[in-house]
Amino acid sequence: MTRATHHDALVEITTPQAAPHWALLERQLLDAQCDAIELFYKRYFDSRGYLLCVPRWSANDGPDDAAENLLNWPLVYALGGSERVMELYRTGWEGHLLQYTEAKTTEIEKGKDGVYFKEFHACFDWFHHGEALNAFVLEGLADPHDETLIRRMKRFAGMWMGEDPIATNWDPEHKLIRSMMTGSRGPLLRQATALDWAGERLEVEGRFKALHGEHTYEQFLEHYRDYNDVVGDNWLNLASTSLAFCAYALTGEQKYRDWLVTYVDQWVRWSAENDGIMPSSIGLDGKVGSQYGWWGGVYGWGFTVETFPFDGRKAHRNYQTRTPYAFANAMVVTGERGYLDTWKGMYEKVNANTKTENGQTLYPHMFGRPEGISHKEGEPGWYEYRPRKWSPGVEEMYYWTLDRGLLELAPEKPRWFAYLDGELPEYPAQALQHDLERLRRKVEEIRADTRTPDTTLSDDMNAINPATIDALTRLMLGGLPTGRHGYPLHCRVRYFDPERRRAGLPQDVAALVDRITDDEVGVTLVNLSPMDERTVIVQGGAYAEHHIESVKAENGTETAVDHSHFAVSLAPGAGERLTISMRRFANSPTMAQPWV
Repeated sequence: MTRATHHDALVEITTPQAAPHWALLERQLLDAQCDAIELFYKRYFDSRGYLLCVPRWSANDGPDDAAENLLNWPLVYALGGSERVMELYRTGWEGHLLQYTEAKTTEIEKGKDGVYFKEFHACFDWFHHGEALNAFVLEGLADPHDETLIRRMKRFAGMWMGEDPIATNWDPEHKLIRSMMTGSRGPLLRQATALDWAGERLEVEGRFKALHGEHTYEQFLEHYRDYNDVVGDNWLNLASTSLAFCAYALTGEQKYRDWLVTYVDQWVRWSAENDGIMPSSIGLDGKVGSQYGWWGGVYGWGFTVETFPFDGRKAHRNYQTRTPYAFANAMVVTGERGYLDTWKGMYEKVNANTKTENGQTLYPHMFGRPEGISHKEGEPGWYEYRPRKWSPGVEEMYYWTLDRGLLELAPEKPRWFAYLDGELPEYPAQALQHDLERLRRKVEEIRADTRTPDTTLSDDMNAINPATIDALTRLMLGGLPTGRHGYPLHCRVRYFDPERRRAGLPQDVAALVDRITDDEVGVTLVNLSPMDERTVIVQGGAYAEHHIESVKAENGTETAVDHSHFAVSLAPGAGERLTISMRRFANSPTMAQPWV
């Protein structure tokens, strides 16, 4: 694998094109959410970037939710949004770091010097760490040369690589992360309590509207009463590989790639030892299941708890949908697609454990004791049978592999994939209109919110964060929406504005990806300006990981590229569809911009 170097391949587009409806909607949605982000920021942040809320240590309303109010803002900018979006993001990000460093606990030992220590959560789980870091791991797509970002990313990654003498999260002998709850203060090496999850006492009824349905602090504790089994490694810890991935893409330092590959390789081995089923719990001795059984641990295969409020119903919370991204991290840094086989192979293995009821075939979705994790007796086995096959992460796996057989696991073909197959020509306009309507409703709620800061929790405004980029990510980039995962962006193309020396489409330019194959991408570029020429750089992948061989215009003209990117000159009002030939995952990932 090689890194990109300078080149000068240029495609000139001069064919006039009437402004397509999708292009007008795309630019409207991008511009409108930039304005809405400004409105949101003024309503929910102060001049220091502090969130106007009661800061707490909590799985319900902790610092991860505070950071989620900035969710995807760097990507809005990297798509072509305004400079102001990044100014507000930086102020809000720095503000929340200080706010949660100043916030301290009295009963939770690891938080007594600050919920944040060294600018990172003192000790929590990677389900929540990932949500807190979503915007941060995407920040380099906007500005990879920010020295503060680079120092911080290296420091955060080092906390899981054995480089921090306080954050002793990594066991180099057994190649494992020592607890499901880790952070800048190191791992929690005892059974967790409800207090560790729910945070300290607060007044609830009449003051806050807890989004999980609690009415009293005692109910907060009851909610987390069974969230205990955290010692040893847990499959959610694989999210920590995103920090190493970003540190590598920012710096090129080999140690980050090496640690990422070492840790993912270890999980591949553990899965192979467990008959191809990825375990959810690894003991401190490095052995599969020696702590709680291979299916154990909080959010593991057998994590069935009583639904809150407790009414006899069960909640099945084997939260695994984000884990496939870790194997994709290894794939991108090495170019080895075989890293996806561990997860992909589980579809057949899990779904082979069928049973038949009333003539209907049912498929298991959990393994352990059906009565729940509080029951320690009885033989564990597959349970929680449903008519739908077990298939978490199947859309992502299809996107990475383009294995048509995977689509059969989905209850129905996702509309975006149907569009890429030429089945739904109306999809772009519909998807963009849908997100415009979502944005309108969010703005309506922002303006109607009359809460004061002392009656607001950090998660109250998460759902009305104006960054509404799902349709834009799919249509402009041919990419997977980043959501709350805390993982890097996966896309087939990305854009840069060489005139303004920044990420994103230039002013007035719209892009539409309409076809994706293993070695080709179809994309239409349009210049909506009737007066000014625009130049855009098109890159293969979010991190230049795809190597572009050539690009062919509709008129049959083909331009050799042999590089990670090429330039397109768009005459006023011009547009054309291009077919880009590429080799996927052929280059080492880098966040460096094309002119560096």
